Order: sequence, then C-alpha cells, then structure tokens
Amino acid sequence: MTTVQDILQFVESIAPPTLKMEGDNVGLLCGRADKEVKTVLVALDPFPSVCREAVAEGADLLVTHHPIIHGSITSVTDQTTYGQAILELMAHNISAVNAHTNLDCAEGGVNDTLAARLGLYEIQKLSADPYGLLRQGQMDTQSLEDFLSKVKANLGCAGLRYADGGKEVCKVAVGGGSCGSELAAVAAAGCDTFVTADVKYNQFWDAQMLGINMIDAGHFHTENPVVTVLAEKIQAAFPHIHVKISKNHCDCMKFY
Repeated sequence: MTTVQDILQFVESIAPPTLKMEGDNVGLLCGRADKEVKTVLVALDPFPSVCREAVAEGADLLVTHHPIIHGSITSVTDQTTYGQAILELMAHNISAVNAHTNLDCAEGGVNDTLAARLGLYEIQKLSADPYGLLRQGQMDTQSLEDFLSKVKANLGCAGLRYADGGKEVCKVAVGGGSCGSELAAVAAAGCDTFVTADVKYNQFWDAQMLGINMIDAGHFHTENPVVTVLAEKIQAAFPHIHVKISKNHCDCMKFY
C-alpha cells in the first residue's frame, strides 16, 4: 500500500525541504499522512478549480508547486479562495502536498526544467547566485527577436514583456516565477539575457541600463513545465498508482 507519507518522502527526496527559502511553507499542508493513495493529481496551483478536478478524478492526493496554505491565515472559510480549496479537499478526504522554493532550487526542478525547455545547454547554477536558485546556460548566438520567438513557442506564452539590452543572445540566465530581484546576480555572472516573470517597471529599466535582455514570460508559463517532470518522476517511483496532470489549470492572466 502506498500512502501520502510515502509520496511526500519521495517528493522531499528530489526537492529537500532544506533548500526552501525562509518563511516558505512546504510539505503536507492538508489531510492525513497515513491515507492510502491510488490516484494523484499534479498541478502548479491548488486553486479551487483544481481541487474540484481532484474530486472529479477520484484523486486521493493533490501535489502542487505552490502551497495551499501560505502567509498569515487566521481562518478557513468559503469566503476566501484558499478556504474554498481547503474545504473542497477536506470534504472529500483528499490530502495536499507541495514543493515550492525547494523545488525551484533542486536539481532537476523548476529552473533546470525551464532552462532545458528553452534549449539551453551547459546548464549550471548561476555562478553569482548565493541561493542556488537561478540557472545559466548557453545558446547558439542568435538575435533577440529569434530568441523571443523561441521562448514564446516553447513555453506556450500568449505574449512576452521584454526590455532590449542591445545584445545578441548567447549566455542566458533563467529564474521561474518572481526572480527579477536577482538581476544584479545575473549581471555579475556575465549573462546577456534573463528569462523570468513578474518583472517590475524599474527592473526593466535597470536591465536595459546594464545591457541585459530582460524577458518576462509569465509566472505560470515559466514554472508550469516542471509539473510534467514532477508527475513523471512520481509515476516512475510508484508505477502501481495513477498519476494525472491537471487538464483545466491554466494561466489566469490573459492578453487582450
């Protein structure tokens, strides 16, 4: 019999909790550790729509990148999004496990997956990044326009925000999700291009002043590729259970 605890231990073997950032919330956040698991649903976010999908799919466990409980939560009611999600899972005896910043930093995690999806080679931890979070890699030298087309196609983005640093693309840094604050480390590592998300106005200007091509490909699209990788790893470790990837979860931000 496979339990929630068994799968949690496996997830934490590939994304050790010791790698998580200070204040992050990872691990088993909802449900019972001793519950038997026959079906797992994997998604980026534990939004109410995903939790309803977990119910419809007969899942015993929901595994996500983002945590279902974060920040300062003082109540669980149907008046909040996270409350609705937690109540949906609890009502159907579904547990929830997540690996957040520990999966960002882990080998083979969010940022290694993002780098590989973009076609980088000689991928390694960013030399100037003290947290082991970002990745850097090489690209065959190409124009920024050509690389933008590749990013958009390979990640399935509806659009990109970017600042032109005035350089061709060759040495690329990546940081899935909100990593714009790591621009200084990217510059110190000698990268000409940085792919991340949630970039602020002043960070685009700073990148242009530093001569770095700054590309915001969206939080969802820079992190979602790891969902398939995580599902495949869980399935390989537990071949006798059913591991499914969420079909209805998508980016909530649209382009008009």
